[in-house]
Parts: sequence; C-alpha cells; structure tokens
Amino acid sequence: MRFLSIYKHEERTTPPTAAEMEIMGKLIEEGMKAGWLLATEGCLPSALGSRVRRSNGKLSVTDGPFTEAKEVVGGFAILKANSKEEAIELTRRFLKVAGDGECELRQLYEMNGEQADQPSCYQPEAVAVTS
Repeated sequence: MRFLSIYKHEERTTPPTAAEMEIMGKLIEEGMKAGWLLATEGCLPSALGSRVRRSNGKLSVTDGPFTEAKEVVGGFAILKANSKEEAIELTRRFLKVAGDGECELRQLYEMNGEQADQPSCYQPEAVAVTS
C-alpha cells in the first residue's frame, strides 16, 4: 500500500539549519534504502506560492504569503507500508525529526488490478450505481 503524508506546520521565515538538514537527510536516506520512502519534497515559503481556486465556474489566483492560514503545507512524502498502522509509525518517526506540526496521512488509490488492499468503499462490488 502507498500513503501520501502531507506535513503541515507553522510557517518558518528561515530555511532549515545545516544540522536539521543533516538529521532529515539521514532519515530520508534510511527510508529510501529500506524501501518505505518512495518520494519526498519540502516546500519553499508560501510567499513564493499561489493558490488557484475554482468556485461556481470562476477561477481565481491568490499569491502568497497565506497569512490567514495558521499552518501551511511544508512538504510531502509518499510512503510504502503494509498497513495503515505501519504508515502511522513511519509518520511518527518523521515528526520526531521534523519537529512540531502534523501530517495528514491518506492512502493512495492503486490501479494494479489487486484491489485487496483498497478500503471497502473502493471495491467494485461495494459501489452501487442507480439511475
């Protein structure tokens, strides 16, 4: 199973220190070698970003920083785990290194023909189509 872990935290005004980068780099290297970390990236400050929204057919663009947000997305990781519980434990390990914040953990839908690892709401027989 694959999981998307979205890291949210209070926005920093300074980049990570060399020591913080070294500690995180060790965790990333360990995860990649062990095969439980498939991809990861950190985000630059929201001042460099934009939000694109569609509402009632109208598109709008809002440039950062996003001062109205208490927390911003700081990065993401795609994890490979045998269960949701294992993905939670991997996320706990990440937060011990990353510091304060939270991770939203979401299982990714996989189109591999093997539906056994999908939640029951995504099983073909669980979806009822009515006219």
